[in-house]
Amino acid sequence: MKNTLKISLKPNEKIYLNGAVITVDRKVTIELLNDVQFLLESHVLQIDDASTPLRQLYFILQVMLMNPTGANDAYEMFRRSLPLMIASFSDPEISGTLKHIDRMVGEGHVYEALKAIRGLYPLESKALGENDDAPTRQSQAGQSQPGQHQAGQRQAGQARPEQLRAEPRARAGAAS
Repeated sequence: MKNTLKISLKPNEKIYLNGAVITVDRKVTIELLNDVQFLLESHVLQIDDASTPLRQLYFILQVMLMNPTGANDAYEMFRRSLPLMIASFSDPEISGTLKHIDRMVGEGHVYEALKAIRGLYPLESKALGENDDAPTRQSQAGQSQPGQHQAGQRQAGQARPEQLRAEPRARAGAAS
């Protein structure tokens, strides 16, 4: 065996494993002995929280893990959204990481791509001029700077996250 991965879950915690939703009734440790696509409940982004460009990209990739039957549609949406997003951010670290995320997704490393996107959230907040305490001058003026998005703003051709379904559908007779 190559690499194994141990994941500890708390009571009533969920894990999305190859499209199946698994919940546990007590503290358990699961050992994954082969390569699988999974997402921990704590990493699931709700559709209402996909309010910035990177969070929307995260949501699209999340659908690929949680709903394998919709993975092709989500992948196509990712392919259309990514070039627009790379062009829209002036921060070289964000742009460079997005290019790396593109490679990861192309190689099937979606979980690692999600992790990389989460790591960009602080830079995105800074690029968008977000401040938890007060509205920014940029949002007060209702204008965005060239090459930057305001929170919740979409570029032309960028799909709305609610067009994808994050919750996997139960399949009759599917047991593994």
